[in-house]
Amino acid sequence: MFIWQLVLAAVALAIYAVGSHALMVHAAAQPWAVAVLFGPLVLTIAATAWQRRHVPTLAFCAALLLSLVLVVAQGGVADVQRLYVLQHAGIHLALAWAFALTLRPGGKALIEALAERVHPDFPPPLRAYTRRLTAAWVVYFLGMVLLSGLIYAWAPWAWWSLFCNLATPLLAGLMFVGEHGLRYHWHPEFERVSMRRALQAYRQFQPAEQGPAR
Repeated sequence: MFIWQLVLAAVALAIYAVGSHALMVHAAAQPWAVAVLFGPLVLTIAATAWQRRHVPTLAFCAALLLSLVLVVAQGGVADVQRLYVLQHAGIHLALAWAFALTLRPGGKALIEALAERVHPDFPPPLRAYTRRLTAAWVVYFLGMVLLSGLIYAWAPWAWWSLFCNLATPLLAGLMFVGEHGLRYHWHPEFERVSMRRALQAYRQFQPAEQGPAR
């Protein structure tokens, strides 16, 4: 069942990515296209915030949805390509910031907190590894912002759209799956955890569970 859920999710993501690329290349300036491209992302974030009862995020999503309505009502924006680039950069900068905040001295790294949910016995080497992995994700997110800016500045718009809609989710997936596979090559002493358990831990994770910094 879990495998089929992953397959269906991958197919849905692929359809959305290809459709988004087509819209960005052929109808990027259309007001309805802006709503179609931004709407699902905002609604997904809002659904997660609702599930976790995070009121500030819900309020932020409501403001974004209102902004989308205003954009459509006004007939779009002047430089819609820059808007898409800023959205892509903003998401990755927010993720980099969220991961980096947990790396403060004496704090508990984000992936460290996630790993504690699936590792009853949490040895110090694994704790150190999860902190390094959290830092690696920070570097990854910042690298994506830099690469996005370079492609936007020096390559045709269609190339940036391919990078945003197709390469971005693929690279994130490769980062996640690749690390999961290499972890036990680098550290065979670590307890093996299935990808299913790792994904379940992420879905059930509540940031407040990290508790006070040590």
